[in-house]
Amino acid sequence: MGKTRLLIGSCVCQTPRILEKFLQSLKNLELSAYETVFMLADDNQISASSEMLRGAELSGKTVILDPPPRETDYYTNETTHFWNNSLVMRVADLKNAIIAHAIEEGFDYLFLIDSDLLVNPNLINHLMAQNKAIVSEIFWTRWQPDTLPMPNAWMYDMYEMAHPANEPDVRRQLMIDFFERLSVPGVYEVGGLGACTLLSVPALKAGLSFLPVRNVSFWGEDRWFCIRAAALGFPLYMDTHYPAKHLYRESDVE
Repeated sequence: MGKTRLLIGSCVCQTPRILEKFLQSLKNLELSAYETVFMLADDNQISASSEMLRGAELSGKTVILDPPPRETDYYTNETTHFWNNSLVMRVADLKNAIIAHAIEEGFDYLFLIDSDLLVNPNLINHLMAQNKAIVSEIFWTRWQPDTLPMPNAWMYDMYEMAHPANEPDVRRQLMIDFFERLSVPGVYEVGGLGACTLLSVPALKAGLSFLPVRNVSFWGEDRWFCIRAAALGFPLYMDTHYPAKHLYRESDVE
């Protein structure tokens, strides 16, 4: 038998300092067991980042995806990131193009990773060993500088950690329980996830995508993906053995 065919995909719109760390993290991945191709969407607004991305030497063939012209620019600062409908749909379309490539070219797995994450070199091997159709790796982010770190996982709706029907005190305790569970190494079924996810291509062929769900008002491509996965009968799993580092702000590089 030949090696497992793995496509690693990312939509890249990044500063040079963060991009350098991200590319080094990809280069450090242990991928000897796989026939690996990297598909990187060059959505950079900074020419130095585009040059760095296109010159990257990774452990596998690299395919650069050239997005269409922008309708609007993407801004970040030391507080937050600024999204609008146009930008979210742009990312959704790029991720769907990567999914289409994984299916059309006969890959076995797709690993989708955001371009501001640093991951453990053994992460792919570990996620593969879980034998799940959809499994993400945990990371924690302070969405505002002075707030508590929050996970790339939720249980309900947009970003609810407990069912909204519960009384406030019960919801608060359920949220604490959820965070404590995700702080212990393990693999847990969740309601939503994203940004650092291993996907089996047979599951993608069943209709998984980042297209909007037309009769749902929740916003964001990861929400649409997770709702569609649940509707198609695919459980969503969060692994917490190898937490990734999220360089959400330029200062996080320090």
